[in-house]
Amino acid sequence: MTQDVRVRGRIEAVAAGLCGLLFLVTLIWPDWIEAVFGVDPDQHSGAFEWAIVALTLCATATFSLLARGEFRKARTLSTR
Repeated sequence: MTQDVRVRGRIEAVAAGLCGLLFLVTLIWPDWIEAVFGVDPDQHSGAFEWAIVALTLCATATFSLLARGEFRKARTLSTR
């Protein structure tokens, strides 16, 4: 049981890290979408980039809290 909790917690921690990285990249370099994919979904208004920033910030917080809960659960189960 604790092994499942630890794997799930690690997956959530990695997801939080990736979302956090995407958040920072989009916040620092908002035109990366146009440079990487060659498309401009919002015709340089910046709305799409701000939506990505908001969504990745929420996802980072959510995955971080989920991972924290999983690691606390694993610590509680291992001390019993």
